[in-house]
Amino acid sequence: MSNDLVTNLDKIHTTRLGIERIKKNLGVDMMDAVAWCKQKIENANDIIRKGKNWYVHVDDIVITINAYSFTVITAHKEKTRGSVRIYSNNRMSI
Repeated sequence: MSNDLVTNLDKIHTTRLGIERIKKNLGVDMMDAVAWCKQKIENANDIIRKGKNWYVHVDDIVITINAYSFTVITAHKEKTRGSVRIYSNNRMSI
């Protein structure tokens, strides 16, 4: 999948608070959150740009990245209700 986000993987970074949010939201303790996010982006099921952010859908996780600064804002598990998955970009799939 080729787009501006994948083309600029080397620019992806995050803040100390971003790392804490990712770890807390996913319940994991990874050594390098940025490297982890880059690996997930490379294996993404779907990458969507909506407004100022990229939304990367992979392994039932959504990673939110600022489209201008390439800063990872957060990552969280996708919300599901029954057999319907609710995406943060207002799309739904069954």
